[in-house]
Amino acid sequence: MSICTGAFVLAAAGLLDGKRATTHWRHAATLAERYPEIRVEADVLYVDSGDVLTSAGSAAGIDLCLYLIRRDFGPRAANQVARRLVMPPHREGGQAQYIAEPVSKRSNASLAPLVDAVRATLDESWPIARMATQAAMSARTFQRHFVSMMGMPPGEWLLIERLSRARVLLEETDSSVDDIAVQVGFGAAATLRNHFRTRLGTSPGYYRRRFSTSELH
Repeated sequence: MSICTGAFVLAAAGLLDGKRATTHWRHAATLAERYPEIRVEADVLYVDSGDVLTSAGSAAGIDLCLYLIRRDFGPRAANQVARRLVMPPHREGGQAQYIAEPVSKRSNASLAPLVDAVRATLDESWPIARMATQAAMSARTFQRHFVSMMGMPPGEWLLIERLSRARVLLEETDSSVDDIAVQVGFGAAATLRNHFRTRLGTSPGYYRRRFSTSELH
């Protein structure tokens, strides 16, 4: 496993040949040019290629370590470590490495109230117009501001939040897939399954069998 430019060491050793990998975005082009046999992904936090894992900068390296704990020992152990580090327990490896523009220091530019409101009511519909109203902005201004602050469009962020909540419910509750789909705002189990398959490459049922805390004991 490598953190940041440590990917160059793995590459030099031939351990990344024919595999997907990442490194800090500033050095991704150099890695791809120097080792064309590697499928370099420059805009992700980390990549799991099975027996070899790579991450972006230092913070992404911590994300990767938490992911590895989660993969090998389950969500409860990863959550305990995350709490000790005062960090979120899980960020998707495919999340963008960096935010395109610096976060505004103006207090009225904060999206925190909107983020909290959405997370508290994921079961409700949150179209762009409603988010913009909640943030006291026009729809166009809101979308530009959201991307500059969060590094992704609001719809993409909302999907990630819903999937994240679904994963927690699958791990920590016995709720049915149908009920979880409603609770996180997907409405139907088929929609939840489709997003799991597209984003995570698995099904809710398989994910629960692998990561449910009740399955670990």
